[in-house]
Amino acid sequence: MTASLPSIVLARHGATAWSVTGQHTGRTDLALTPDGERDAAALRTKLADRRFALVLSSPLQRARRTAELAGFGDGLQLDPDLLEWDYGEYEGRRTADIRKERPGWNLFTDGCPGGETLASVALRADRVIARLQAADADALVFAHGHILRVLAARWLRLPALEARRFVLATATLSVLGYDHDRDEPALRIWNAERA
Repeated sequence: MTASLPSIVLARHGATAWSVTGQHTGRTDLALTPDGERDAAALRTKLADRRFALVLSSPLQRARRTAELAGFGDGLQLDPDLLEWDYGEYEGRRTADIRKERPGWNLFTDGCPGGETLASVALRADRVIARLQAADADALVFAHGHILRVLAARWLRLPALEARRFVLATATLSVLGYDHDRDEPALRIWNAERA
């Protein structure tokens, strides 16, 4: 990678009560658990040597609080395109419970009744990517598991459906960038403890 090419660090928020239990948490505005706060604060050390021209966050408190605890509350720009997937009637439900009613159900292929479509999530991710590319500088993004997975797939110019193959834990870091030039978007680090 050429040193002059920007990189995008993705930070998934720390744990919430629902992420611990595996409940789909879209627009419900949950706080971080004490462990989630600790893990979010640990991101400060992991990102201490990095400088970012642009720092974006979902408006939801779990992402904003993670950004604050990681030391990036000042200058943080809230972007509604980074909101988590709207799960509609499946908000607060676990995949295992949904599959009792709908065997084989998959968020990415089947969606959620009354919720947002994968195409809609992909459009939001594409707008975030356009904003990041226009900044043409290192950037940091605080958001949620599914929107970040879709963002990564779209960065790589993959169909949004391929986001189903990117698993992402809470309070982890991932890095999007390029290989040789801007025509070669690349996944440099995924689901790691350090960026």
